[in-house]
Amino acid sequence: MKRSLLVLGLIAMLVAGVAIAYLLLTPEEERASGGMGGMEPVSGPEIPLVGGYAEGQEIAFIHTEASATDVAEMLTEMMGSPVVVVPALADVPASVLANVYVFTNGVAGDGPLGFQADVFDLPPGTAGYSPLRALNRVTWNDDRDASVLRSAAEVLDAHARGELTIERPGVVVNMPLVTWPGGER
Repeated sequence: MKRSLLVLGLIAMLVAGVAIAYLLLTPEEERASGGMGGMEPVSGPEIPLVGGYAEGQEIAFIHTEASATDVAEMLTEMMGSPVVVVPALADVPASVLANVYVFTNGVAGDGPLGFQADVFDLPPGTAGYSPLRALNRVTWNDDRDASVLRSAAEVLDAHARGELTIERPGVVVNMPLVTWPGGER
């Protein structure tokens, strides 16, 4: 019993010693910020949010990098914020990618090519979510049949009915979602 109390006392003194050393050796501003040393939020450039659709709902996302120079340049011009070219993104295995559907014709809108907003599959919280998106160019076979599609399921259903064509040019874009059905950052 005495031995247990002695060991417990030594442990308490050791913990107190570490706490005192922390207080003496750590600058006050670092202690006040939680001790993360530079991990607190800082102000910096703002990346513009872009609107789109996932699972039938409006979402917001950002563009940060693209594997193709022409895509990065177009997105940079469109958003007024630099999209960095990272050619190695094109080498990412397909199993790591989610999809984004970009419309080349159809209903006029805020999409990158002047038509409806992009449609995403696999938002955060779903199995397979990834901010890395394989670009899928969607073209209505007859513009008169075009309607606004708000989910990947709607895009794939219209494709299965022969209403539109989907081309996958091998471009990968890093497009983290900022808001999504049921969540936000």
